[in-house]
Amino acid sequence: MKRGTFQLMKSVNKSLVLNKIRTNQPISRAQIAKDTKLTPPTVSSIVRELLAEDLVVESSLGESQGGRKPTMLLINQDALCVIGVDAGADWIKCFVSNLSGKIVARVEPKSIKRPITEADFLADLIEVIHSALDSLSKPDKVMGIGVAMHGVVDVENGLSLVAPNLGLRDIPIMEALEKEFEMIVKVENDVRAMALGESWLNQLDHIGSMLMVNMGSGVGAGLVIDGKLYHGAADLAGEVGHMTIDLNGDVCTCGNKGCFQTFASGDAIVKQAKSFIKQALQQGNQIDPSRYSAVQLTEDLQALIQQNAEDYQQFLDADITFEDIHNKAIKGDEICVHLLRKIGEIIGIALTNLVHVINPDLIVLGGSVSKAKAFILPVITEMIQQRGLTKEAKQTKIAVTAFGDDATLMGAVSLLLVELFETV
Repeated sequence: MKRGTFQLMKSVNKSLVLNKIRTNQPISRAQIAKDTKLTPPTVSSIVRELLAEDLVVESSLGESQGGRKPTMLLINQDALCVIGVDAGADWIKCFVSNLSGKIVARVEPKSIKRPITEADFLADLIEVIHSALDSLSKPDKVMGIGVAMHGVVDVENGLSLVAPNLGLRDIPIMEALEKEFEMIVKVENDVRAMALGESWLNQLDHIGSMLMVNMGSGVGAGLVIDGKLYHGAADLAGEVGHMTIDLNGDVCTCGNKGCFQTFASGDAIVKQAKSFIKQALQQGNQIDPSRYSAVQLTEDLQALIQQNAEDYQQFLDADITFEDIHNKAIKGDEICVHLLRKIGEIIGIALTNLVHVINPDLIVLGGSVSKAKAFILPVITEMIQQRGLTKEAKQTKIAVTAFGDDATLMGAVSLLLVELFETV
C-alpha cells in the first residue's frame, strides 16, 4: 500500500470508530455512537467508508433492546497485512501478519555477518523484506513495515542512532526502506516494540501501565502507559540493564561496573556459572565475601561439585550457553537449579526497584532468560512480596511473554497496527 494511500485512510474520528470496533467487537453502530460521543449520522458515514474499504464487515444480528435487531460490526482481520522485521544482534527475522497479529507468511532468517557496513546492513534488510513480499499473493495489501531495531533509535526520524552489536551509528532505516518500497515505515527500539506488541496483541490494552523487561544477550525494558509507549526525554527510557547493582562488580559493555545486565543477561549468567564451578573445583577456595555475588559458594555446594568433579569440569570446558544451564536445571542438576534461583533473587530485587519507581500494573518478562520461568518466576515473586513498600506493590503482577521467540516480531507488527487504529 503506497504511503499516500495509507495517510488518506487516517482521520481522528475514523480511527476512533475503528479502534472501538477492534476492542469491543462485535458492536453495533448505536453502541459506537454512545461510547465515542459521535453523532449517529457521523458513525454511519464512517462505517460506510470502512465497509467500502473492506476494513470492517457486518455480522449476524445482535440482541434486540426493544426494537429491530442491530447489525453487528467486526474488523476484517484479513483486509490488510503488515510486515514485521526483527533486526537483532545476529539475525534479521521477518514475517507478515494480518490485522489481529496472526502470521500469514514467514521468511527464512538472514544471518548478520560482522563486520558489516551500513550499506550492507540496509541491503540485507531490503532483501529480507522483498522475500516477504514475494511470498504474498496480494502484496498490495501490505499497509506498511515495522522494524524493531536493537540499540538506541530516533523514532521520529526512523534512525538507528547506535547499533552496538553491529558497530554502526546513524543508520537511516526509515529513509532507505520508504525509498525502496514506497510505503509507511516505522522504526522502534526492539524492547519497546516488544512492550507495545504485548500490550496490543495480547489483549492487555485495558492495562493502565505495563513494563516489559527483556533479558537475553542484554537487558532492556519498554514502558507502555495507557496504550502508548513512553520514550523519555531523549529516547533512552527503558535502559534498566544499566542500573547499578554492585559498585565493585564486573565491567559492563557500557563501561560502568556492576550493571543489572552483568547479572541477568544470558551471557552474564553463563559467566557466573563458570566462575562458580571453577571456584568450587579449586579445593579450599571461597568467593571473596567482601564482593557481592549473585551466587555465594557454600561448603555444601562446593562438596557437591567436587563429588562430580569430572562432569562439572567437562561442563566448564565446553562452550556452554544459557540454554545449556537451563536444560541441566530441567534435568534436576542441583547446581544449575541453585544458580537460576539465585539469579531470580537478583532479578526480583531489580524489579522491586522498578516497582517503586514506575509502579506498573503489570511486568512482563521476555528473552531467553525468561524461558527459565519455572525456576526464576517463583523467586522473583517472593522477592517483590518481601521487599515491596505497600500491599499493592507486593501484589504487582509478573508474567512471561505469550509470544516466546516471536515477541520482537509481534512488536514490530504492532507499530503499524497502532498507526492504523489509534487516534493521534
